[in-house]
Amino acid sequence: MDPRHDDDILHVRDLKMHFPLTGGVFFQRPKAWVKAVDGVSLSIRRGETLGLVGESGCGKTTLGRCILRLYRPTAGRILFNGHDLTAMSSREVRPLRRRMQVIFQDPYASLNPRMTAGAIIGEPLLIHKAVNGKEELRARVAELADTVGFHPSMLDRFPHQFSSGQRQRIGVARALALNPEFIVADEPVSALDVSIQAQIINLLEELQRRFSLTYLFIAHDLSVVRHISDRVAVMYLGHVVELAKRDDIYVNPRHPYTQALLAAVPIPDPEVEATRERFVLAGETPSPINPPTGCVFHPRCPIAIERCSREAPVLKEVAPDHWAACIRDPGYDSAPTEAPHPPPQPPAPA
Repeated sequence: MDPRHDDDILHVRDLKMHFPLTGGVFFQRPKAWVKAVDGVSLSIRRGETLGLVGESGCGKTTLGRCILRLYRPTAGRILFNGHDLTAMSSREVRPLRRRMQVIFQDPYASLNPRMTAGAIIGEPLLIHKAVNGKEELRARVAELADTVGFHPSMLDRFPHQFSSGQRQRIGVARALALNPEFIVADEPVSALDVSIQAQIINLLEELQRRFSLTYLFIAHDLSVVRHISDRVAVMYLGHVVELAKRDDIYVNPRHPYTQALLAAVPIPDPEVEATRERFVLAGETPSPINPPTGCVFHPRCPIAIERCSREAPVLKEVAPDHWAACIRDPGYDSAPTEAPHPPPQPPAPA
């Protein structure tokens, strides 16, 4: 069993998020369920960046929003600094919002077009009553703007007057306003030009060092994830199929889906690209409404056996601090069954 780390800031245990598909005359009775997240367990250590990768539609964003309690999970537990978020009401969760924030994917859609940049950055401070008076608010907003490399003289402009990179800096400043400990970065650079991506990534790394931040960094660009992450979790159809240190994932991937993802990344050297082994997946990703039995990846897996179609693998430690959910892995059957970093019990109510 993997020992629990005392410095873990977040524990997710067997988390499920199923969305109903309603139908009928009154559109009230669920006809089916979209299993966006279906039994995810992981932990995030204080001060680290956990990269979360996978195909579009695999449940990455849904998992991030469940952790922040923007969605109420169908089942499972989320412990943030010992607080069980799944057992708390929206009113009880609100004080914790100051300690966990989000940077959204689309820097234009996530900003109110009728508010100035200064008003957007200052809004969390007003909502949580974190400043006293207009002068303190203006000073704090100017300080946040300067922190993210945004000139305070531009705070009276509206979102449409900025470039996409500048808009994302506004989103980063807004996320920092309440001095959070934990930030979910939901594909924060996917909508930006490559040169701007590098600037934002460097900014996030600088802010992490300066303010001791912890990131859940959601992305589909494996090169970006390798640059910024300490550990990487790979998702497929609502499940985490592999979790390991960054270099272990890229040098020695243990799950066939991870191997396929890495094989799809182009290599700049044409000679190496022409001679490297291909790992091509067959078929299409199954629907999360009706996922396959057993291992959800087995219909596309080139090494699947009959056992894969009837047995759902769990995430097991197949090498030191390297977890995979693959029956065919040599270390799978001898590994313990517990998920990584089982969370402690929440404190008893006073």
